[in-house]
Amino acid sequence: MVEKILIIGSLGQVGQELFESLKSSYGASNVIASDVKDGVNIEGRYEKLDILDKSALFDLVKKNGITQVYNLAALLSATAEKHPRFGWDLTIEGQFNVLNLAKEGHIKKIFWPSSIAVFGPTTPKDQTPQQTIIEPNTVYGIGKLAGEMWNKYYFEKYGVDVRGVRFPGLIGWKSLPGGGTTDYAVDIFYSALRGEKFDCFLREDTELPMMHMEDAIRATREIMEASADEVKLRTCYNIAAMNFDPKGLAAEIKARIPDFEISYNPDFRQDIAATWPRSIEDSPARNDWSWKEKYDLKGLVDNMIENLKGKV
Repeated sequence: MVEKILIIGSLGQVGQELFESLKSSYGASNVIASDVKDGVNIEGRYEKLDILDKSALFDLVKKNGITQVYNLAALLSATAEKHPRFGWDLTIEGQFNVLNLAKEGHIKKIFWPSSIAVFGPTTPKDQTPQQTIIEPNTVYGIGKLAGEMWNKYYFEKYGVDVRGVRFPGLIGWKSLPGGGTTDYAVDIFYSALRGEKFDCFLREDTELPMMHMEDAIRATREIMEASADEVKLRTCYNIAAMNFDPKGLAAEIKARIPDFEISYNPDFRQDIAATWPRSIEDSPARNDWSWKEKYDLKGLVDNMIENLKGKV
C-alpha cells in the first residue's frame, strides 16, 4: 500500500525539514504539507488547514486517502505563555481531532511530538529518566503532558497507532525558529556570522539538552518506521544528543569566529528554562528502536557555520 502522508503545522521549524525528508522517500505526490496560512509557495503539495476545524480535517484526509498524520501544530513555549487558552486548544483539541479520525479507522498511524517542557521544577535535573516526577508549570508543558496521556489512552482503549518523542531544544540552519525558549541557540549563529554582538535572553550557565535538527528529523522517521512491537512506550520517548549552556556554545563559536562577542540579558524565558532538565537519559529509545544521535556540540557548530555562511 502506498502511504499518503499529511503534515499539519508544516511551516514550523520541524515541519519544513520533515516535509522535504518525507518527500524524498515517499514521493512529492504522496506528501501534503498543511498550515493555516494562505498563499504559501513551496515545492510540493500544500493545503491550507486549521486543525481545529474538524470537518475540514476530515475532508482533507478522506479526499486524499491519508494513511499517516504528523501533527506538529502547537504554540511553542514562549509564545504559548502569551496566549495560554489558544496554546492549549491548538495542542489538545487539535490532537483530539486527529486521534478521533484514527479511532474511526480513517488514519493508520500518527506522529505527535512532545518536549522536555513536560518536565517541571520538581523533576530531577540531571540525566532525567523516562519515568520520573512530571509536574510542568508552563502552558506548553501542561499541554504536551496531557497530550501524551491522551495518546496512551487512545492506544490502549482503541488501538490507535500513535507514536512520539520528547524533543530537546532543536537547532537547524534551514529554517528560522518559531518562539521557543531554546531559540537563542539558532539566533546566535546569525549574529556571529553578521559580525554582530549577540544579546542572549538566558543566563550564561543555563545548561539544557539540545539536538541538531537533522537528528530530530531522523528520530521522527525512525520511530514511525519502526515495527509496532518495537514501540513499547505510547506516551513519548525521551531522546537526547548533547547538553550545553550559552557560555559553552559561545566559546565554540568564538573558537571559529574569534571576534564574536556575547552579552547576557535574561528575560521571562529564563524562568521557563530554569524548570527544564540539564540532561536527559534516553536508554528506552536506544534499546527499543535503536535511537542514536549523529551530532555532538563541535559537529553541530561546524555544520551550522558552514551552512549558514551562504545564507547570512
